[in-house]
Amino acid sequence: MSDPTEYPPEPWRLRGHMHVSAWCVPVGELPGLPPGVRPLTVAGWAAVLAAWVDYQPPSVLSYRELMVTVVARGGIVVTIPHIWVDSPASLAGGRALWHIPKELADFTLADEPDFAAEARADGDLLAGAEFRRRRALPVRLPLAFSVLQRGPKRSGVRVAARFGVARSVWRVGAGGPLAFLAGRRPLLSLVARDFRMRFGVGRSTE
Repeated sequence: MSDPTEYPPEPWRLRGHMHVSAWCVPVGELPGLPPGVRPLTVAGWAAVLAAWVDYQPPSVLSYRELMVTVVARGGIVVTIPHIWVDSPASLAGGRALWHIPKELADFTLADEPDFAAEARADGDLLAGAEFRRRRALPVRLPLAFSVLQRGPKRSGVRVAARFGVARSVWRVGAGGPLAFLAGRRPLLSLVARDFRMRFGVGRSTE
């Protein structure tokens, strides 16, 4: 692809490693969600997941990503209010194909012996994290869910990965878009090693 913003058609087939943490956040402190998308809540709390993803060859695109999702109503569904990548092609494709509001950021990642990551936009810290992983399962487990964005646009995702529990420490930029996570300790952190993903297999309700 000669144009740096030229992106492949869906579905995207992707491989790599993912480090994800989950929090419970009061619904009143959630970031803005797309019109018509409602969070799944229990006693006024909602589930938020933030993930660092390193997409590697032979993925259709190779890039790094920091993604924040909120579990939404309507089945096994999440919505993405915040996401940053270091690939103009991924940004253009995510917005055009699935209405995912990708932005550009600069990433620093190290994966051995433990995982450490930092993302900055215009020089300002978005987030940083360290993960200390434990032994992963010896087999890949399948997972299927949908991403619901404005429209509403519903896109199917299928993932198979070797999952493992991890310990994580996060820091977020004061006054930045992830400040709602400041001072909160993740309830659970997982590592998905050598995942295989197909993104864009669902149908749109537009």
